[in-house]
Amino acid sequence: MAVENVRITPRKALRVLSRHEVNRLKDVSEGGLHEIFKRCAFAVLNCGSMTDDYMTEQKEYDIFDVQVVQLDRGIVLDLFNAPDDAFVDGEVIFGIREHLFAVLRDIIYTHDEIINNPKFLASEDQAQNSEQITNMVFHILRNANMLRYGMTSDLVVCWGGHSISREEYDYTKVVGYQLGLRALDVGTGCGPGAMKGPMKGATIGHAKQHNRNGRYVGITEPGIIAAEAPNPIVNELVILPDIEKRLEAFVRCAHGIIVFPGGAGTAEEILYLLGILLHPKNKDIPYPLVFTGPKSSKAYFEQIDAFIAQSLGEEARKKYKIIIDDPESVAVYLRDNIKKVTAFRKQNNDAFFFNWMLTIDQEFQTPFIPSHENMSKLNLSVDQEIHILAANLRRAFSGIVAGNVKQDGILAVREFGPFEIHGDNKIIEPMASLLSNMVKQNRMKLPGGTQYEPCFKIVN
Repeated sequence: MAVENVRITPRKALRVLSRHEVNRLKDVSEGGLHEIFKRCAFAVLNCGSMTDDYMTEQKEYDIFDVQVVQLDRGIVLDLFNAPDDAFVDGEVIFGIREHLFAVLRDIIYTHDEIINNPKFLASEDQAQNSEQITNMVFHILRNANMLRYGMTSDLVVCWGGHSISREEYDYTKVVGYQLGLRALDVGTGCGPGAMKGPMKGATIGHAKQHNRNGRYVGITEPGIIAAEAPNPIVNELVILPDIEKRLEAFVRCAHGIIVFPGGAGTAEEILYLLGILLHPKNKDIPYPLVFTGPKSSKAYFEQIDAFIAQSLGEEARKKYKIIIDDPESVAVYLRDNIKKVTAFRKQNNDAFFFNWMLTIDQEFQTPFIPSHENMSKLNLSVDQEIHILAANLRRAFSGIVAGNVKQDGILAVREFGPFEIHGDNKIIEPMASLLSNMVKQNRMKLPGGTQYEPCFKIVN
């Protein structure tokens, strides 16, 4: 069922736009913003969907539309044929309303104030540098009111798959509950599964402590939002322009990170963070990282641990702690180590709300386009610095994510076949083993659709 036509107004988020901005949002040409806004708005309204295949939603998407209307007193949104799960008694759910206007805010700001702003772009005689990219991330987060002066170090980012077992999902809720009891806030990729569970648990922990200011931060990007629509618990949503800036936002804002079981996207996140922590300039910066899950996930983390040891070596293994089936110990470990993070930032006069001290190479910041050519040319050899190898492995998994759930990636694989991944046997053999296990454990896609066909091929 769909709601044929409804008009909604902003309550807290963006209330006014210029005529130029409204016209950009109406523009259906290649340079216009209507399509990206429509895609993100549909995902927000369709948050109850149990599929991560955009093709199954294409019919509903084709008849849906959203238009920005400028009135004398401000803007409103007209929705046409919107998913009815977003409404109660004919009224759009409050949280979904706020997510819609957060989408509007970030798309307008990013495209008008960031992407085409000369201070963030390369000049004729100088390429875009790492500092410019970090400043782009900072300005987008600040505009979304994510960075708050005076707040303590208490944001725990939780990574993990959207396609996990019920036992694993319930475990993420218990971990979130233990974090909430200790006044720790939760940030995730804002989708279902391991992204929703910790937030759901934390709401109970915060409620028991009468903490009415709990933060449930969701960080996403347009390419992934259709497959991982923001869950309704998120009370701070921000959309970054690409996966690389999304990952940097996670790492700069977090005071500690928990990794739950997941698929290729979770492996991408792990490799991104390990690559940063392995950079020589970051070796003395405290950054708590925990891998955790129920007893049934023990084998999964043994596989992840073995892959890291074989590909990146023992130094990488020192950067994380594995805790199995003990949610309380996970929360205590994060609480105690975040105190060390706070002390370190005080000592070095670094902000609590944004980790400026981390060195993040452009290898981790430059957007990777997962074409068949780019995937086949990835340097997956042992003949390079270890943090650069981590960056290239991250790109490989990013391409697999694109082939699994992103529109452009899915269409490319359908037209040209699976992505081919080449490299040294020492690197790609453990990678092939890890990916094979993820496929067997149904971690690549949500169940219920067609049988999963790998979008990748490992070539010795």
